[in-house]
Amino acid sequence: MELRKECERTAFSFYCAVRERQPVWRLEDMRSMEVFCWEDGRPRTFLPSEALLYALVHDHQDYAHYLLNRYSVSALRAPRCSFCCCCGSGSPHLSVAVRYDRMTILGMMVDALKDCDVQSGRDYLDGCGGCSHVADAGKTAVQLAVELSRPDCLLILLVHGARPDALDAALQRLVSCDAAERRHAQRCLDFLLLFLPKPPALRRLLDEPQCWQSLLGNEVFSWLCGLAPPPLLLQSLRCLARTGPDQIATLPDFLQLHMKPCISNRL
Repeated sequence: MELRKECERTAFSFYCAVRERQPVWRLEDMRSMEVFCWEDGRPRTFLPSEALLYALVHDHQDYAHYLLNRYSVSALRAPRCSFCCCCGSGSPHLSVAVRYDRMTILGMMVDALKDCDVQSGRDYLDGCGGCSHVADAGKTAVQLAVELSRPDCLLILLVHGARPDALDAALQRLVSCDAAERRHAQRCLDFLLLFLPKPPALRRLLDEPQCWQSLLGNEVFSWLCGLAPPPLLLQSLRCLARTGPDQIATLPDFLQLHMKPCISNRL
């Protein structure tokens, strides 16, 4: 019992050290030599993936950069859940990055995926949050970014190959959010449209055509309903957006996605 309490004490001290953004060398000394967590009746050192979760929560960018450079994709492995003791699964680091809006570290993580094969990288990007008892279980990082109206995180994920599989959620979010969040919700919809290979069948559009025509514009509405090809401006912006998340910022003001409510209103 005393040994377990000592593990809890050192684990908390490590958490506080990351929260205080102590130097990377100090944190790694603690993680490798001084800090232990309790698992299966015995102590063990903290894994890089567990340290990365702490760095994400407290936005310790230097430590996150070190962990991803030193351990690459192994730092992104889902740690074992201490609550239900099941083996780690899914992409909890992506979910945490989106929930806390850690764009810089999110960019580092998706860059680290270049060290694995293409299919493994895509599987990770499209993985869900983790165990069934956690808040983001069953949701991909893209879906979570749409639900939380995190357009900048969403764009990073989409540019690096995540599936744009949250259009219906984006439409629902757009009509249900309050005025303060509408601009971000509209940007999320804009970005999904830029990466959508073809419009899915959406019953909600046909059930209330006048409402959605007014909201989306005639050309985008017709495209999403399968009645017309994608508008020319949308096709042009797609080419630019897929080259990298920073490329949208190079557009002139009248084409900036964040300058006006919705891309469809300008088509």
